[in-house]
Amino acid sequence: MQNYIDIANKNGITLSNNGKCQFCGANTKKGVNECLEISNLGFKIIDFSLLENHIYRFLIVDAHALQHPEIHGRWSNHFHLSRLHLIFKYDVKWTYKLSPKLSDYLNKYKKNKPQEYLTPPKILKRGNITTTDILNKATNETECKGFIKKWSIDVYNTWNNHHHTVDKIAQGFLN
Repeated sequence: MQNYIDIANKNGITLSNNGKCQFCGANTKKGVNECLEISNLGFKIIDFSLLENHIYRFLIVDAHALQHPEIHGRWSNHFHLSRLHLIFKYDVKWTYKLSPKLSDYLNKYKKNKPQEYLTPPKILKRGNITTTDILNKATNETECKGFIKKWSIDVYNTWNNHHHTVDKIAQGFLN
C-alpha cells in the first residue's frame, strides 16, 4: 500500500498540515493528517475487537476514503464505493474475508475497463458529516455507531453518479 502523502504528490495535491481538513472540512487543527488519524484511531468508544462491531470499521474506512480520494489510489474509489453499495443496497453482512474477494474481483474487472474512472464529487461536497463531527458529538457507543452509519450513507449518496457502475460490479461480485 502506498503512502498517502506520495499519492497526493503524484496527484499534484499539496497537503495542508494545519487548519480544517482540505477535503471534507472537518474541524481539525492539523488538516488532513489529523482527519486521517481520527478515522484510524479516534473512535475508541467502540470495541472493534467484537465481531459485531467490525462493520463500523468498514464503514469508517469507506466513508473516509471516499471523502479523501486524492490521497488514495485510482481504483480505491471502485473498491470503497462498491463495498458500501454491497452493504447498503444488497444487505451484505461484510466480513474481513470478503474484502480480498472484492479486491480480486475488481482486479479482473479492471482488465476489461482499464480507462474507467469514478470522478469524485467536488471537494467539500462529499457529505455533510466529518470525523470531527462524530468525535465531538458521540457520547456513547450507540451514538457513535449511529453517526458512523449516517456518515457512510451520506458520503455514499454523494457518489450517486457512479451507483450504476458499482451496481454492475456488485452484481458480478455476488454472482
